[in-house]
Amino acid sequence: MSYPSMVNIKVPRRPIIAYRQIQPPDLAVLEKIHGELFPIRYESEFFHNVVNGRDIVSWGAVDQSRPDEESDELIGFVTVRIVPAKESEIEDLLSFDSSRTDQTLVYILTLGVVDSYRNLGIASSLINEVLKYASSLSSCRAVYLHVISYNNPAIHLYKKMSFQCVRRLYNFYYINGQHYDSYLFVYYVNGGRSPCSPLELVTLFLTYARSGLKSMAARLWKNDERKISKWPKYKESGCLLPTVQTKRMITIHQ
Repeated sequence: MSYPSMVNIKVPRRPIIAYRQIQPPDLAVLEKIHGELFPIRYESEFFHNVVNGRDIVSWGAVDQSRPDEESDELIGFVTVRIVPAKESEIEDLLSFDSSRTDQTLVYILTLGVVDSYRNLGIASSLINEVLKYASSLSSCRAVYLHVISYNNPAIHLYKKMSFQCVRRLYNFYYINGQHYDSYLFVYYVNGGRSPCSPLELVTLFLTYARSGLKSMAARLWKNDERKISKWPKYKESGCLLPTVQTKRMITIHQ
């Protein structure tokens, strides 16, 4: 079965949105939506893992007010993975009993809503499903994710939902020959919290902001000398802590 473009679906006047787990019959639509919404290509194995629940937990949004044959077709999704807290990149951002080996985190892999259904609160509802799920896991201490630095709508959404923007990761993404920064967002659950007090966070930020500005200035000067300054515009946030971060290498296949 072939599916038309999912991005510009005609939305019923009063959509009835429901949420459920993603299942094997959703495979083709899930892959199509990812391809239309994201500037990167995901491997086939990823989608098969999602629909079969192999190490990935997912929720889909459907519009039950659409015609019968389309009423259970995905119009939004979120996928997550559970990771051990000690093996995560945000271990230093958590205050927990290091003697316990069972503590976990929930990492949001992908989140998307087709264009026609945006601004209806669907993304927020999908995130809330993730937060409820994470809170139901007694071992879970936080939900976290990365957002590419130019994705202002996503940044606004996560801040609105009380996620804490804790780090800016320079050159985290490499897409089609271009470097992009990433913001790291965290939402603490089940008693999870930052190991720093608010005052310590401000002190750390001021300390690292100075060194960060110096580093950025040096880099920009170097790029100017080589005449290859192509950095995207961004806004700094006062809630960030620097870190040494492995770059995420992504290639777009068009």
